[in-house]
Amino acid sequence: MFYFSVPLGKLVRRVSRLWGGGSALPGLVVEKIDPAFMRRTLSTLPLGVAVVSGTNGKTTTTKMVVELLESQGLTVFTNRTGSNFTRGVAAALLGEVDWRGRLRADVAVLELDEAHAVHFVNQVPPRYSLLLNVLRDQLDRFGEIDKTAELLQHVASKTTGTVVLNREDPRVARIAETLTADTHKTGTHKTDTHKTDTLNGPDVLYFGLDDSLLSTFPNDDELRAAPGSPVPPAPAKPHADVVLRRVGADNADFEYDGVTVTTAMLLRGVYNIFNAAAALTLARAIAVRDAGQGKTAVADNDGLLRALSRVAPAFGRGESLVVDGLPLELVLVKNPSGFRLGLKSFPAAGYATMIAINDNYADGRDMSWLWDVEFDTLREEGADQLSGSRAYDMALRLQYDDVPIGAVDTDIAPALAAFIRGAKGKPKRIFCTYTAMLAIRRELAKITTVEVVS
Repeated sequence: MFYFSVPLGKLVRRVSRLWGGGSALPGLVVEKIDPAFMRRTLSTLPLGVAVVSGTNGKTTTTKMVVELLESQGLTVFTNRTGSNFTRGVAAALLGEVDWRGRLRADVAVLELDEAHAVHFVNQVPPRYSLLLNVLRDQLDRFGEIDKTAELLQHVASKTTGTVVLNREDPRVARIAETLTADTHKTGTHKTDTHKTDTLNGPDVLYFGLDDSLLSTFPNDDELRAAPGSPVPPAPAKPHADVVLRRVGADNADFEYDGVTVTTAMLLRGVYNIFNAAAALTLARAIAVRDAGQGKTAVADNDGLLRALSRVAPAFGRGESLVVDGLPLELVLVKNPSGFRLGLKSFPAAGYATMIAINDNYADGRDMSWLWDVEFDTLREEGADQLSGSRAYDMALRLQYDDVPIGAVDTDIAPALAAFIRGAKGKPKRIFCTYTAMLAIRRELAKITTVEVVS
């Protein structure tokens, strides 16, 4: 049957695109008729598969890793559609394989939703995994936060080569204790990064923060701690392969191999820059690979930094568009930590602000987390427009923080049009949940250039 699965899947993909259907539909079809399609196709890659997962930052981090590896001369397959379920990966594969099902790539770098990452690694054990963070997000899906940590731990347990962990997130860092590696990496790389046996467990690498930046990235327990409550002593930290030392307006300092380097950054937002440290760590691990005759190809760190300096934000993740000759920025928000960091990274002064909050399944149905965000930074400039299915919940929340509100309209299309008219002559910024972002980008595509993700 698999002889016909690729042609049939490609046909469904073509018809679906003509009809404007969902990007994951062809993947769903091929999964049903050929369950081994992903495993069979991805197992042919010389450098294997890298999985990127966690609560926040998967899309931008995956984009960074892909561009960093391409700077090293590697051909990378990735799920660019943003569909981070297994069927989204299968659909992306159908767009890249030839009619015989052959994929021309050196390595796959895949963004995967935490729950779907578990299903994926059960089918396709990754050679590398990068686990970013564990935060309270969509608890109606995952339940307690420790459940999310268990999902990521399962991904790590299936990884055959190298696991990259966030040193500053205690739930992520503790995953190392569950792995059976006899030694954990401390900033140096083994020459054998292609091992497939897991008797000794995967290697472990960390990315981390300078102490001066820790307060910017409180972990979930710190976010929910009562003011003035005692802080338990932190355990000794392992060595990090890459450390973010400083974040500037348009550059950042990273330390690796005992040296601190400065690089320009197109990415904005301190959370994106921290995830750049994660991307560097994974890219350096993958780039140290077997070069033949017992030699090892070492990562070109200068090339990695040049590539990092050119990475633009992923769609909706600090993406900057042009409307009426002025910037309009889209900032995705989906949990307290992400919204807090977004407000901190994108100061309100001089900008017109819109907030669009939906509660569709992809956003998470429980919006009570809005009460865990402080909106005092909007107090002076106010929020010019509120929209989305939970616009009135947002309005109530802002009233408690004494933030002036311009207009409220649950219908995104007219709300966006009114926002653009009313803020003519000013740069604009929209904080939005995932499905609200998709709706806003569709409307903006009618009046400006918007990157098409297909």
